[in-house]
Amino acid sequence: MTRSPDHPIPNHSMTQSPDHPIPDPRYPIGKFSSAGSITADRKKQLLDDIEQTPARLREAVRGLSDAQLDTPYRDGGWTVRQVVHHLPDSHMNSYIRFKLALTENDPTIKPYEEALWAELPDSRQPIENSLTMLDSLHRRWTTVLRNMTRADWQRTFRHPELGSMPLEKALALYSWHGRHHVAHVTELRKRMGW
Repeated sequence: MTRSPDHPIPNHSMTQSPDHPIPDPRYPIGKFSSAGSITADRKKQLLDDIEQTPARLREAVRGLSDAQLDTPYRDGGWTVRQVVHHLPDSHMNSYIRFKLALTENDPTIKPYEEALWAELPDSRQPIENSLTMLDSLHRRWTTVLRNMTRADWQRTFRHPELGSMPLEKALALYSWHGRHHVAHVTELRKRMGW
């Protein structure tokens, strides 16, 4: 993933108001943060998050009209429709990175220009195509993830900008990533009273 303004890798961000801190609408669950090794219980939660992302996204967009789908989740941000189409784009890349890392020694992956992908014509189509793709992709990805050994989790891929990334850290990143984008939709719905 090429980092965009909505995909950082450091800690939690808050915007201050006079009364109290307000979560930055770019990061409704905070910025990604992962330190140290991951316990077995934490890994189970991360795996569950990835497995449940398609259902959570489907529920988040249930009943939205085309006008609502074409509403940006924040000023200057993607529309809900673009967020929905982005998730399978991003997670398909991650799935392939996992498979490369499991079958090659620290392969260098190719980042992609996610902001430009979000402008392509397939990001303006009905969302059901991407919801169905995400369902199928996550079933396959979860099968791989739930069958990895302890040694597999230490395997790495090399990101040209971020360096070597252990699959265990990539698991945490993509658990966060799914929850991050679902929260863009659910927080917008709360703000708009949808």
